[in-house]
Amino acid sequence: MELMEARTLLPDPANEFDRNVPRICGVCGDKATGFHFNAMTCEGCKGFFRRSMKRKAMFTCPFNSDCKITKDNRRHCQACRLKRCVDIGMMKEFILTDEEVQRKREMITKRKEEEALKESMKPKLSEEQQRVIDILLEAHRKTYDPTYSDFTQFRVCSRTYFLSLNSSVQKTSRLLLLGGPLSPPMDINLSHLSMLPHLADLVSYSIQKVIGFAKMIPGFRDLTAEDQIALLKSSAIEIIMLRSNESFSLEDMAWSCGVCSVFCLLAGHNLELLEPLVKFQVSLKKLNLHVEEHVLLMGICILSPVTIRHLEPGIDRLSEVLQTYILCKHPPPGNRLLYAKMIQKLADLRSLNEEHSKQYRCLSFKPEHSMQLTPLVLEVFGNEIS
Repeated sequence: MELMEARTLLPDPANEFDRNVPRICGVCGDKATGFHFNAMTCEGCKGFFRRSMKRKAMFTCPFNSDCKITKDNRRHCQACRLKRCVDIGMMKEFILTDEEVQRKREMITKRKEEEALKESMKPKLSEEQQRVIDILLEAHRKTYDPTYSDFTQFRVCSRTYFLSLNSSVQKTSRLLLLGGPLSPPMDINLSHLSMLPHLADLVSYSIQKVIGFAKMIPGFRDLTAEDQIALLKSSAIEIIMLRSNESFSLEDMAWSCGVCSVFCLLAGHNLELLEPLVKFQVSLKKLNLHVEEHVLLMGICILSPVTIRHLEPGIDRLSEVLQTYILCKHPPPGNRLLYAKMIQKLADLRSLNEEHSKQYRCLSFKPEHSMQLTPLVLEVFGNEIS
């Protein structure tokens, strides 16, 4: 009978590592804390067995040597309790000597001290660095709408022509997904820039949001008006491209706001800009940046034109925050060389900016196209028509 009870209370090895299965002490039925001396027991029965074995205690049952041990009566009969310990498999050979216990405690203490030292040597974001990140996150939140609800207010081409683009968009996306060169579909009339008004409104809207974001960068408002304008003019399109990565889909090779390469073709841009732009979006997306890293990169991008040298302290500050964040918060293997890869993206953006400027000048040179652009776009990117 006792043997059957003992087997019932013995832990099932298959369930030992299942945290949803309650672990019961094989001696008294109390909540077990783990395996002790080769059996699943509670702390109380563990201590009782160790003390009994060390003292070589000899107990006598005052009854019939068949007491049922429970959580409530386990102190009533030490003889039956010890017998129960042995029956479920507890072994005195597993008990450490006082010297072994002391060595084990010293090892645990040493390990904890080493872990604490290792933890203390890890780079940590300072309160000031975290404050900078929080400011940029709030600036981004206030100036970026992931629902693109405002896009419905932009000028659009005729609905019939818009719907006719569906098959062309799909063909272009498939080419990009297969890694092939992007070429304009044969059924698109590029002489009719039907999407130029819509894209002009989109860019104008985006520039306003970039200005709002820039004004909240720590130290930006301390600059002279001339420097602020120079920074915004030189970085606006780069920030628009960088920020748009949040809505870029690797699956569709397009932006979730509805913009795709075909639409850009219909707005006057050609493949010399669009192919490297899509490649940039793909490579940036694959970095899997945290939103904190994304906003820091935008801040660095705005403050790092080659023409304004005295801004280097501000750039260095944000760069240091970014590097520290990557070390502290971005887990491996994604953090390997991540900072260098992100800075390389700024160089890629400079090249895209130059190509955009060249294509914009060609576009705005024609009065019929220039008149479709907004005053803000003309002011930031220039007006070739005097």
